[in-house]
Amino acid sequence: MAWFETQTHHWDDWTLAALLAAKGSTRVSLVVPARNEAATVGDVVTRVRTALVDTVALLDEIVVIDSDSTDATYDVALDAGAVVHRSAEIRPDLGSVPGKGEAMWKSLFVTTGDLLVFMDADLLDWDTHFVPGLLGPLLTRPEVALVKGFYERPGVGEDGSATTYDGGRVTELVARPWIALAHRELAGLVQPLAGEWAIRRSLFETLSVPSGYAVELASLVDTAATLGVQAIAQVDLGRRAHRHQALLDLGAMATQILAAMRSRAGAPVADPVRLRQYQPAEGRIAGVDRAVPVSERPPARSVA
Repeated sequence: MAWFETQTHHWDDWTLAALLAAKGSTRVSLVVPARNEAATVGDVVTRVRTALVDTVALLDEIVVIDSDSTDATYDVALDAGAVVHRSAEIRPDLGSVPGKGEAMWKSLFVTTGDLLVFMDADLLDWDTHFVPGLLGPLLTRPEVALVKGFYERPGVGEDGSATTYDGGRVTELVARPWIALAHRELAGLVQPLAGEWAIRRSLFETLSVPSGYAVELASLVDTAATLGVQAIAQVDLGRRAHRHQALLDLGAMATQILAAMRSRAGAPVADPVRLRQYQPAEGRIAGVDRAVPVSERPPARSVA
């Protein structure tokens, strides 16, 4: 399709020297939303800081938003050289709800970048070229406002062992079918739910942001609706692995995504959604009701 041909890039399409020249006085913030990622967040921050702050000044700041962690995520990220904020302590007048999208929305109040690059904190197989790759289209193509990353994505079990190339289950079972049914204009996106993406602040602060895992797909749908699909680009970042979530947790993630999409289709969903799931209990199958939060934050510009 035409969009795929014109809007798809590879991470090495630009040299660091070219990106630095294009950056000029533009400020760039790397934002890492994190919840209980003490085992990996330090490596993410350290490697990016060494390569893209200390060695080459492509980033102006690295900001970790700690989303209600109960482990040492805050201290590990701070020791690694990031500016760290607890999500609940940012704009306390606005309250706090749990979720990845909430952390990303709150980052708008504590970062200074004209461009925001988001990276997950649980990365295991990745490299620092992710950041310049995502910045390439934003720094060199003024008509582009949002950039998604995509990659080879093997799964990683909860014990850290590698699995077959089955990463992205929610993408294939929920996001891509929804795009096929309701948003064909986004069908060229390889990984619409990728956690590595970048956006202009001037756009992100105008978007309604789901507090949970629907933030990535909602941002794509809303950007296409307001600016057109040509404002979106994607970059092949190579290979990326992270820990798999448990199947029942993926069910909650899928619920959040479907709720956000229904809302955008004119059918708002009451918060929270009561999701019934089943699992073995004492030799029998037992149903458990799970309250899945599906709230959304208003455009940050409206509450700045």
